[in-house]
Amino acid sequence: MLQKTQDQRQLAGSYWEASRPALRTDRQLMGNALFDVAVIGAGFAGLSAAMKLAAAGVSVCVLEAEHVGYGASGRNGGFCCLGGTKLSVHQLVRRFGLEEARKFLAYQVAGINQVAQRLETWGIDADCHSKGEITLAHRPKDLDGLRAEAAYLKENFGIKSQVLDKAALDEEGYGGPGFHGGLHIPYGFALNPMAYLYGLADQVRRKGGRIYGKSPVNGMSRDGDRWRLDTEHGFVRAKGVVLAGNGYAKETVPKWMHGRTLPVMSSIHVTRQMSEDELSAQGWTSETMASDSRILLHYFRLMPDRRFLFGTRGGIFETEPSLKAMHKRARQDFESMFPAWENVESEYQWYGRVCLSRNLTPFVGEIPGMDGVYAAMGWHGSGIAMASLSGEKAAGLILGTVRPEDLPAALQQPFKRFPLPSLRKLYLQGAYWWYGYQDR
Repeated sequence: MLQKTQDQRQLAGSYWEASRPALRTDRQLMGNALFDVAVIGAGFAGLSAAMKLAAAGVSVCVLEAEHVGYGASGRNGGFCCLGGTKLSVHQLVRRFGLEEARKFLAYQVAGINQVAQRLETWGIDADCHSKGEITLAHRPKDLDGLRAEAAYLKENFGIKSQVLDKAALDEEGYGGPGFHGGLHIPYGFALNPMAYLYGLADQVRRKGGRIYGKSPVNGMSRDGDRWRLDTEHGFVRAKGVVLAGNGYAKETVPKWMHGRTLPVMSSIHVTRQMSEDELSAQGWTSETMASDSRILLHYFRLMPDRRFLFGTRGGIFETEPSLKAMHKRARQDFESMFPAWENVESEYQWYGRVCLSRNLTPFVGEIPGMDGVYAAMGWHGSGIAMASLSGEKAAGLILGTVRPEDLPAALQQPFKRFPLPSLRKLYLQGAYWWYGYQDR
């Protein structure tokens, strides 16, 4: 693991960035350029789309406001897992039907497998660990719900999960006084997302795609038979566009985006390295990625270098006082849930934007009324697998190798606009208060 000074750690956007060799700098767009397709956002979705297009011989550029991995793709918890929606499997079945819910779940598994295959094929050491993930009951009554969930998944989706009681948790190294049982799902793994992302960016470059850093798109308009994307020092004209900014997308690019997504904050802490004695004192020795059963969940895992990652949901406003309060609350939750580590310092802390949609599902498809403009966004906090596969699918839609109806119905619905968009963070605050009450 690369060692850096404390000053370098404080300058890094995340532990992932601090733990990797220096990032390759992509030059800024200067002047005017012509491409077949322009991709906005150099995260998992945008780079996956660009890689697929470049491999097919399409001239493609990626326009990134900062640098590869600046957004959520480089700031997440490193959980390559099921997800991408805030709907439960029961809600998916009610909204789309059982067969479409199965199709959507299979799509999520395919995304996980794709990331694993990429890492193996490209020879990337991304510190992978964890065979699946576990949800831990933070109240005794939640264990009954997890048992019912396991039975439902087996009956309707063929998933063979495992329910663990309190004794089994302690035996397998999930030590915590507030955990009363758990449900282990055998899909997914944990990784250093920046290691994967850097490898993905290298593949784009090798296949002929161009990545422009420090090139935020400030405006987008129709220009003859092409779209014009304006940046600070130039513009790109392209027949096709892929919107892949997720929670970092500008609401004015294009204007259709206004009020259709809701970025919220997720806070992450990473401790210093711990000794085996310190780990044993808490009773947490498992390397399985975990979350609790709260609506405003916590997610956490012991990493291979014996640091502990702890993340929380629930931040809404991106102001300095709000962010400071969010980090403080996260640290307090960590100490409450893992009291033996009360004096174990958080050596890194950062936050990222989670992209929510009113539909509570992602959107992968062409934007209504905008010929040639496609979106691949809305991962709801679980984007490593979903964004990677969906970026490729968006490229497939452009190439004509994927039809809209080939995708799960849960991905086909364009984002609806939030009512009274300017107030959406305020009424989400009310919802969060209610969720916090329900989680007690």
